[in-house]
Amino acid sequence: MLETPAQMAPLPANRFATRLAATGRELRRQVPRVLQLNVGKRCNLACSHCHVDAGPARKEMMTRVTVDRILAWQREARLPVVDLTGGAPEMLPDFVHLVSQLRADAPETRIIDRCNLTILLEPGYGELAGFLASHRVEIVASLPCYTLENVDAQRGDGVFASSIRALQRLNQLGYGIQPELPLHLVYNPGGAVLPGPQAELEADYKRELFQLFGIVFNDLYALANLPIARFATWLRHQGKLESYMELLVAAFNPATVDGLMCCDTISVSWRGEVFDCDFNQMLQLRMGARPEPAFLWDLSPDELAGTVIATGEHCFGCTAGAGSSCGGAVVGTS
Repeated sequence: MLETPAQMAPLPANRFATRLAATGRELRRQVPRVLQLNVGKRCNLACSHCHVDAGPARKEMMTRVTVDRILAWQREARLPVVDLTGGAPEMLPDFVHLVSQLRADAPETRIIDRCNLTILLEPGYGELAGFLASHRVEIVASLPCYTLENVDAQRGDGVFASSIRALQRLNQLGYGIQPELPLHLVYNPGGAVLPGPQAELEADYKRELFQLFGIVFNDLYALANLPIARFATWLRHQGKLESYMELLVAAFNPATVDGLMCCDTISVSWRGEVFDCDFNQMLQLRMGARPEPAFLWDLSPDELAGTVIATGEHCFGCTAGAGSSCGGAVVGTS
């Protein structure tokens, strides 16, 4: 069981925690609303900005036993949102089983698939787009730009063309058109910079993608790249790690804190271990900075409310400028 706030040991000091305390704010959990499952690190791509360090050679994937234990937990907890990520979550051997059971157990659950689009065109995945539509799975799709040069530079040759074909296929199925089939796109900057204003980027994306390819979608989420894993390595090789970190620190915005994803999300690893967010998971910074692992099936959602959230200097990435969360910018989006 997790400790209560009074029992939790104080977290080790870091620059983010000091800056946050100076504003009179603190990061503590609300009652969880989102169950985010990182089902593994296998992916058909190896993007330069990936904080998971995912790729085709990775072997870490959630087992059927772990999937079924999570399903049993969710059957009782009934969190309103289940968010599937990876790697490419669709490459989980039990992906169809997981989604089918989630939908059967709770027809009202909002199920999100964080899709890289190209997986929908890979051999063996030809029926996947139709399966997602038939199970009313919301798609959040990564498309870091609306130009070929920028996308292929960040994600690999040919990725832009494949992504466009996949988006057109999703539109044909009703995604981005029918209310029950939301389609959102994700923008990541191509270098050591913060994303521009989300509303302006969304208008540009909608104009260019429709005029050039006839593609429509619902919302654009603008996310900052966090200096973790492969992106941190890229920054280091470019001699930009320190300057990018200072950019994030200088752009710290306390108004973003209350809207951060860690406040209402349980992040679960491919092993079933719980974390405060997917970034903490990649850094093995356990929920509440606990010294020992905790697993989803060993806790109740209610006991998490009010517990402290583990932080580190990477948290400046989520609180810089307009903020960055799983749903895009945190403030200034209206």
